[in-house]
Amino acid sequence: MPPLLHRFRPRSLSLLQDYSRQRFIADLGAGFTVGIVALPLAIAFAIASGVKPEQGLFTAIIAGFLISALGGSSVQIGGPAGAFIVVIYGIVQRYGLGNLLVATMLAGCLLIALGALRLGAWVRYIPVSIVIGFTNGIAVLIGLSQLKDFLGLPIAHMPADFFSQLRLIALHIGDIHWAAPLLGGACVAVVSLWPKTYAMDRESHSTRARLQRWMSQLPGTVIALVGATALCYGLQLPLETIGSRFGGIPQTLPSFAWPEVSWTGAKQLLIPTLTLALLGAIESLLCARVADKLSDQPRHDPNQELMAQGIANLVTPWFGGIPATGTIARTVTNVRAGASSPVAGMVHALVLLIIVMVAAPLAAHIPLAALAGILLVVAWNMGEWHEFARLRHFSLPYRTVLLGTFVMTVVFDLMVAVEAGLVLACLFFIYRMSTLFQVQELPQTGLPPGTLALKLYGSLFFGAVGKVEGLAERLQPDQRLLVLDMHQLISMDTSGLDALLQLQRGLQRQGQALLLCGLNEQPASLVRRGGLAEALGPDGIHADFEQWRVSARTASL
Repeated sequence: MPPLLHRFRPRSLSLLQDYSRQRFIADLGAGFTVGIVALPLAIAFAIASGVKPEQGLFTAIIAGFLISALGGSSVQIGGPAGAFIVVIYGIVQRYGLGNLLVATMLAGCLLIALGALRLGAWVRYIPVSIVIGFTNGIAVLIGLSQLKDFLGLPIAHMPADFFSQLRLIALHIGDIHWAAPLLGGACVAVVSLWPKTYAMDRESHSTRARLQRWMSQLPGTVIALVGATALCYGLQLPLETIGSRFGGIPQTLPSFAWPEVSWTGAKQLLIPTLTLALLGAIESLLCARVADKLSDQPRHDPNQELMAQGIANLVTPWFGGIPATGTIARTVTNVRAGASSPVAGMVHALVLLIIVMVAAPLAAHIPLAALAGILLVVAWNMGEWHEFARLRHFSLPYRTVLLGTFVMTVVFDLMVAVEAGLVLACLFFIYRMSTLFQVQELPQTGLPPGTLALKLYGSLFFGAVGKVEGLAERLQPDQRLLVLDMHQLISMDTSGLDALLQLQRGLQRQGQALLLCGLNEQPASLVRRGGLAEALGPDGIHADFEQWRVSARTASL
């Protein structure tokens, strides 16, 4: 029997036992590349979430280092993620920044508990239709939230509600600052069209091929950000920048601060805490599975990964950080850049720290329209839009769950969407399983006179008991024995047992009898423990239907 609690053992400890200089050089290069990629994303995610840009950077530094050092994946990169944008923005608007930090810490504690109790594998049981639905919904909300800065609209604060955002954007649509969409559109084009693969035409030695290989090693997001910043500063475009809105990014190390924690406030944060923990668990383990497919490193440990995510989210708020999880785009970049161990993730965090300490003042000139353009590409890449086109190939329950989760994510919030999606998925699963349970009448040939024989298929559970409750009515007046052949009944729950007990008592009152044949191990155990075997008596259960039929027919002759 496996132990109840998970043994805390980071993947870095086992992978570094045979660590070599060659692997370190590869991890160093990968970590530097990912650090450069993470810079604009950390800033953009923080601003889009309604917090200061340095909070995103501190999260990428602290949480990124802890997740790599303590996690259960070899190459996963942690930090602020696009999936959290909508959730964080809603929490800040409703509860305030202080309560966001408290909710993040509570979510970290919950993630640690999930990992310690070995519940990491359970996250995988969330249906893919729900994951696709809320992922696409979050992508729509991220894209909508960026229209204000992308269009340069003079809106002081964007509400968290979907329809309120649409109404506010519609009211100010005539106030577009045309330099903003032109600059943001250029960033969208650069990020979308910039070469992204490291294996682009390696056999060719032409000038074009060599240029493409060189360009593919420079992140398109960084090129777009640097180019847009230089253009905005050189032409003195009157656009809002990080400096004009936030006063720049401090050129200091993150400082320790004690968040205000109160029991009254914590009680209000139950739903935000559950939302952050659930989303963090889903995103991190999905990202780890993607990393497993792309890399030749050992498969990730989901429980260790959840514990590392929890520690990161517990520690980061003490330094003003926001929620963190595994990030697919940076993890894929890490794998393609040649990472072989968690050292690459730790290097990526240190690279970000050096950049903050050296070049933070330059970030004040970054135009927000450029960050909005980058996030629009992130939102587009996040969504699995092709799944909408494929819906016609799937069943009605799948379509209902996916579209229902998508709509509720956009209109309400993520927690409501996931809860409703899970309820719908469970209801459809119950219906599907109930249709698989069947009762079939067996031929009368070879049966003793006065006998009705039925065969049960599938699983007799609470969703299928209705098909058993009316079996007594199928007996004819001259039939005194109902035989149930149950060798193809694979499982039964207590509701099924209660239905059989009620059937036995009803038949007994009418002077009729019930016989069960061919019970499998699980139903047989429940029949014994639930008192049905005692009610049926020594002659009420037989090991095999065919043997009983032959012996009963012989006895009747």
